[in-house]
Amino acid sequence: MSGEEAPTQQQQPEQEKTPDEPPPSAAAAAAAEAPQGDSGSGAAAEEKPLTCRALVLIGHGGYDKVKLQVKTQGKPQPKAGEVLVRVKACGLNFAELLGRQGLYELLPAPPVTMGMEGSGVIEAVGEDVKDRKVGDRVIALSRSGMWQELVVVPAERTFVMPDEMSFEEGAALPVNYMTAYMMLFELANLRPGKSVLIHMAAGGVGIAATQLCQTVQDVTVFGTASASKHETIAQGGVTHPIDYRTKDYVEEIRKISPKGVDIVLDPLGGSDTQKGFSLLKPMGMLIVFGAANCVTGQKKNLLAMAKTWYNQLSLNTLKLMQANKAVCGFHLGYVTDEQLFSRTMMKLLELYRQGKIKPHIDSRYHFEEVTDAMKRMHERQNIGKVILLPEPKKEEEKPKSNAEAGENAEKNEAAVSEKKEEATEEVKAEKD
Repeated sequence: MSGEEAPTQQQQPEQEKTPDEPPPSAAAAAAAEAPQGDSGSGAAAEEKPLTCRALVLIGHGGYDKVKLQVKTQGKPQPKAGEVLVRVKACGLNFAELLGRQGLYELLPAPPVTMGMEGSGVIEAVGEDVKDRKVGDRVIALSRSGMWQELVVVPAERTFVMPDEMSFEEGAALPVNYMTAYMMLFELANLRPGKSVLIHMAAGGVGIAATQLCQTVQDVTVFGTASASKHETIAQGGVTHPIDYRTKDYVEEIRKISPKGVDIVLDPLGGSDTQKGFSLLKPMGMLIVFGAANCVTGQKKNLLAMAKTWYNQLSLNTLKLMQANKAVCGFHLGYVTDEQLFSRTMMKLLELYRQGKIKPHIDSRYHFEEVTDAMKRMHERQNIGKVILLPEPKKEEEKPKSNAEAGENAEKNEAAVSEKKEEATEEVKAEKD
């Protein structure tokens, strides 16, 4: 049900964003409708047109296809069962990189506001919404449309955040941790004493999966990542970090565990899926949840896609029977069971409260810097979650240490005093 509802509810804001300036009639209509869906704000405030910043995919291709647009519109009004959220932070996922290249089938055709997860504050609630209220700090999920300042979402796709959780952590939690949790516990039935291979162990899903493995006793984690990230992922719980760039991870795992591993989480596809299957112990499970090997540059690479497709794992059921192994696929975007969504999020929020999981924030970028954010993830430089901030970047907002700030202040004061002295000397000279 939700799989169909999410795109539908996003079409309204997208239509409002398409023209640079909405016609007066549209603004008047929005203002006229405003008081009807009001859930706490004054009518006068509703009638005021407001600006809304959004990141819009204008076509498929490179980084330049995602544009920051600032639109003037009437305040969106939630319908029955919906809430209006002022977004404070958004998550960037690999699916958005695929979507920009036209490789993510669940993203509506451009122009479309991107983004699947975010956190913020509820500003209005529609009819029949009983368990959410204005002022609630919430995590919100949608198929698309989360990368904007104001968004209307189904109330059942919002989750009240713990008081101690920051907006950035809230935006980092849902997609990565739900993906990792459902794979490990709904599909693989992770139990004490098992071993798990986690590819891209320094990424958002990788760190989430590693933390969740720590909630089960005596689980051995093999994690692939570039050497510069090994210290971080080892501190996070990876038992055996492996540099996939300089070593054959299959050989390295066999040296440590000759029989292989019990669970392989595969976001890569192609030949790596074959390797993953070969590494499985009898009764082991391979879970394919991505095809990162398809993405090699800014734009769609047909050769890489063909190579990945050609090298994909091909099995028949007889071979599976004889091998005593299982192969599964997982795609969070196609999960439409609201009870499963809610149950998983409640479990994750409880684990957060207990201090057993905590999103690792890699970096923060304002909407103006979305190209830098996507580039960081695309080049696999991130360790953890890349966060997007809707609020405008301030001119003076430049990273500097406290020491540098103090030195600059002293220099400024010295410069001011020097100018004053020079001015005084000039006045004296003129009088003389």
